[in-house]
Amino acid sequence: MTIHVALYQPKIPQNTGNIIRFCANTGIQLHLIHPLGFVWDDKRLARAGMDYIEYATVQHYASWPIFLDKTQQHRRFIVTTKGQQSAYRMTFQPEDMLIFGSEDAGIAIDDMRSIHDDHWLRIPMQANSRSMNLSNTVAMLGYEALRQIGLAQCGLD
Repeated sequence: MTIHVALYQPKIPQNTGNIIRFCANTGIQLHLIHPLGFVWDDKRLARAGMDYIEYATVQHYASWPIFLDKTQQHRRFIVTTKGQQSAYRMTFQPEDMLIFGSEDAGIAIDDMRSIHDDHWLRIPMQANSRSMNLSNTVAMLGYEALRQIGLAQCGLD
């Protein structure tokens, strides 16, 4: 029993490496939606977390439509500054999936529309703030979701 994190076309290898490390240490399953903005064996990725790859569960998807098709069994949430609902008001359940957009462009609006907007969540921020760092946001919400479903049940207590 765990939570799933999906990264939509991530661009910065250091962020993805940090997220791999986070997922390896928490048991969260990571899903990467291509195209990636870096080569999978990029040295910056390795430095940031690739040495944790053997401890993480990472699945790759060639495109958004393939990802949607293969993850239908999950309740999916997009984390976006366009979300009307605070992520901290959501009650997460085991096997929920948190989807995060790329660092520079988020998720294409046409792709976002494949998930109902009541599943678009935002991180509370000061007015006029643009966004948070991707790996920080994944860690914040990943732990919140794990806390809600029970850290002990996830082997983390």
